[in-house]
Amino acid sequence: MRETLRELVGEGLLQNAMALWTVQFFRKTIPLITIPYLARVLGPEGWGLVAIFQSLAACLALLMEFGFELSATREVARCRQSRERLAEVIAGVFGAQATMAAGAVVLTLLASQWVPILRHHQTLTAFSLLLAVADGCNPTWFFVGMERMGVVAAVEICSKSVAAMAIFVLIRSDGDVTTVLALQGVAHLAGIVVAVWIMSRQAAFRLPSPRLIREALTAGWPMFVMRSAESLYGLGNAFILGFFASPTVVGYFAGPEKITRALAGLSNPIRQTLYPRLSRLLHTAPEQGSRLARLGMFITLLSGLATGLGIFVCAPLLVRIGLGPQFAPAVTVLRLLAILPPLLAVMQSVGMQWLLPLGREQVVSRTVLAAGVLNLLLVFVLVPPFKHVGMAWAVLCSEAFVAGALIFAVRHDGHHKFSAGRCAPAVCAGD
Repeated sequence: MRETLRELVGEGLLQNAMALWTVQFFRKTIPLITIPYLARVLGPEGWGLVAIFQSLAACLALLMEFGFELSATREVARCRQSRERLAEVIAGVFGAQATMAAGAVVLTLLASQWVPILRHHQTLTAFSLLLAVADGCNPTWFFVGMERMGVVAAVEICSKSVAAMAIFVLIRSDGDVTTVLALQGVAHLAGIVVAVWIMSRQAAFRLPSPRLIREALTAGWPMFVMRSAESLYGLGNAFILGFFASPTVVGYFAGPEKITRALAGLSNPIRQTLYPRLSRLLHTAPEQGSRLARLGMFITLLSGLATGLGIFVCAPLLVRIGLGPQFAPAVTVLRLLAILPPLLAVMQSVGMQWLLPLGREQVVSRTVLAAGVLNLLLVFVLVPPFKHVGMAWAVLCSEAFVAGALIFAVRHDGHHKFSAGRCAPAVCAGD
């Protein structure tokens, strides 16, 4: 343990983790500050509408991101010493994201002709597209792969702080639902422009070719399958619930879900910091990588358990302060979702900090895809009779399935155990 801690300090991992924790602090606490204000000013119905279109934007952003947060980060971490190869990776990812963005716009326009809530709120749909482009084309993958997390911290903190301050200044009534999405979209887009400008000063840019775009999409596809399936029981819950219930009921679910995921997300910097380093170490120094993975697993699980316990105990207080007295039915949902942080911690420590760095994305993708299908089936069974509480149970069952399946996959794969010096033969060979 002492040797691993010395490595963390000496190789800059703790510094990178602190930068990402700063990002997560602002990324998760700013919603915890703005949600109480928006919930009170917009009311349950207005807040429910915001949640529905934010959920839509998150799903569309996932299409544009196409798993590059994982696949491109891993590739940048492995080839950052080669300027030519790095330029190819950047060109391929940017070209692929432009293609996905165009597809998302066309898909949304077509869907707006058939989905009533999109047809009745066309302005909200347009601004959700803007927010999706700003979030989906974020080049965080480059800075994380280069292990320059300080840049990510500075850009995100500035853009999200500006958006939050604008919300407090400009949102004054329940008729300002559209303005919320507009402010968030514009602020995030400005942050992307700054990040790309900084990126251009650190790496060579070139025009994407069909070959490079195809390579980027091929590498990102398994990650995209995993992330898109995860959205069925993660990012898209509020949007899916909107098909079965009124915006008010969506608000009763979306508020607790955002609070829970915001608090659980405070441990994300552990995964983000370790992922590029493990992607390299498990190919070059397996014993050191195994030791680092075990330490990350211990910290992540401990954080998830503490967060879940705190949410369960403080649920009434969190709802009263975070959402307001008119959201009393949300207390039950929040207490149920207190189980979520420990389940997410298992997925991160086993899947994101071990299987993915080893290149076992197919195992993770299949597991998450099965969980997404399970979530949809449970939605049809549980949501009509139990509304927001039924949606909470559907999410928990899906996350529990993922956690159990990933643990099963590791325990029954003799080449991929959390034991020092034991890993896949291809990895140990340095392939």
